[in-house]
Amino acid sequence: MTRALTRRRFIRISAAAAGLGALSPGHPARAEVAPVTWRGTMLGAVATMEIHDEDRSRAERLISLACAEARRLERLFSLYLNDSALVELNRTGVLIDPAAEMVDLLSTSQHYSTVTGGLFDVTVQPLWELYARHFGQDDADPAGPAPAEVQTALARIGSSRLTISRDRIVMPKGMTVTLNGIAQGYVTDKVVELLRAHGISRSLVDMGEPRAIGTRPDGRPWEIGIADPDIVDRTKTVLPIVDRAVSTSGGYGFQFDLRARFNHLFDPRSGGCAHRYRSVTTVSRCATAADALSTAFSLISEDEIRSLLPHVDIDRVHLIDGAGRSVELSA
Repeated sequence: MTRALTRRRFIRISAAAAGLGALSPGHPARAEVAPVTWRGTMLGAVATMEIHDEDRSRAERLISLACAEARRLERLFSLYLNDSALVELNRTGVLIDPAAEMVDLLSTSQHYSTVTGGLFDVTVQPLWELYARHFGQDDADPAGPAPAEVQTALARIGSSRLTISRDRIVMPKGMTVTLNGIAQGYVTDKVVELLRAHGISRSLVDMGEPRAIGTRPDGRPWEIGIADPDIVDRTKTVLPIVDRAVSTSGGYGFQFDLRARFNHLFDPRSGGCAHRYRSVTTVSRCATAADALSTAFSLISEDEIRSLLPHVDIDRVHLIDGAGRSVELSA
């Protein structure tokens, strides 16, 4: 029996100071204004906003605007809403006159597929469907789906075969798309754009992936905690973040089987699952990039990640390897 999919949630906002020390020169302390906060769900993930503004009523209005925008985008990208644009695309294989954001996100997904040599691919949904169907059987073979079934699913994968234009989006028969590895970051970026356009300069937005706007009101960095893959509710590392987004991927976020041999991080080349690292965390100016590339980097070696960093918008990567050791790579 498969468990319900829980969107990977390995990043925690750490409210406690993490030994970051006193404010540096040039960052004078400011009087704290109580933030306006919101918590809910978005695209199957826990979502939060923390807006700092001296005008509390304006902050409350912006929370409402941001939530409305996020819900609008959710109705495009969700696999969980039966009337979403994505569900229609998967059902019919075509979207006529698609929303500009759907065109943008699928085009961006193709870009990340190209720069990663196909490691990031939004058309891996047939693998998800195969593994979910296999392990949903009472007598499921613990070795996983048969190799022939995996090859059949792989034949339906390849985002380069998506035809994307402002007029229509078309995909081959049998192909299905999931945006779970990029949409949360994209929605976070769109909410940040909205808040910045209304003059917000110090806030924290998390629509499934967190992104900081500026610093905290007192001039300190925001603090994003990376969860310990082995101990629930324990933080492994805390990252100081200013004007950056963070995303973490790890196979422990969802496993199809009790032995944890099969997880939701699929390799589009082989049809297997990622086991190289316990978790991969990316830091970027852009939550969309952080989201997509934390997934792709889960499949390749440290040297391969280093070779890609000059070509992608990632500042640094934090790895927790199979032995539980932390490794940091910088662009």
